[in-house]
Amino acid sequence: MKKNITEWEPKNFELEGTTVWSFPEHGSWATHDSKYRGNWSPYVPRNIILRYSKENDVVLDQFVGGGTTLVEAKLLNRSAVGVDINPEALKICREKCSFSSVGGGSTDVRLGDARNLGFLDDESIDLICTHPPYADIIRYSKDIDGDISRCAVKDFLPEMEKVAAEAYRVLRHGKFCAVLMGDTRKKGHVVPMSFEVLKIFENAGFHVKEIIIKEQHNCRATGFWKTNSIKYNFLLLAHEYLFVFDK
Repeated sequence: MKKNITEWEPKNFELEGTTVWSFPEHGSWATHDSKYRGNWSPYVPRNIILRYSKENDVVLDQFVGGGTTLVEAKLLNRSAVGVDINPEALKICREKCSFSSVGGGSTDVRLGDARNLGFLDDESIDLICTHPPYADIIRYSKDIDGDISRCAVKDFLPEMEKVAAEAYRVLRHGKFCAVLMGDTRKKGHVVPMSFEVLKIFENAGFHVKEIIIKEQHNCRATGFWKTNSIKYNFLLLAHEYLFVFDK
C-alpha cells in the first residue's frame, strides 16, 4: 500500500555546518520511511545533494537499496541514477520514486553491479552519494551472486577497490563523491573498516575533502549489545563516518 503523503519537505531544515551530524528523527517526508533495513536517514543525502551539486546535475547511487538518495535527488530537481544488485531492493526503490506531484528530477533505476558501471560513460556523473553495505554486518540477500553484503571484511575490502575505481572513472573532474561507512567489532576489538575504505578511495585517486562523524540512533541490536557490552566490557559503536571526496 502506498504511503499517504502529507509533507513533501522536512520541517525547519537547515544545512549542517559542522563535521558532527545527528538526526534523532529518521525523516518521514515524501515517500521516506525506515522500513528498508540499513537505509540511511534522508537528511544525509539532502545535505550532500544541496551542498555538493546544483539543479539539473546527475547524481549516482550505486548501492541504491530502498531509494532514499533517488527520492531526495528527484525532490531537489536533480536527475539520478540508482544501481543495485538486488532486484527486491529495486522494486522498493521504483515505488518510492514513482511520485510526480513535486520535484523535477528524473530517475533511472537499474539492476547492476557497483563494480562494473559499463553503461555509464567516463566523467558523466556530477555527484556520487552512496551508502554501501558494511561487509556482512547486514546481509541484504541470501544467495545473490556478487552481493558484497555477504562478504567478510577481508573479502569485502578488495571488492571496494573495484567500486572505488568505477566511481573515479564515472565522476567528472572537480566533482564530489560522498560515502557513508561504519566499523565493526570482532572478538572484542574494533575493526576500523571505514578507514580502510577511505584509504581505498584515496588510492583510486580521490582526495579527502571532509570526514564527518554521524551519530547512530535506534540501532536494532542495541538491547542485545548493551547487555553484552557491560558483561564483556566494551563500548557500543554509535557512529559512522561520512567521507566526502573530490576528484
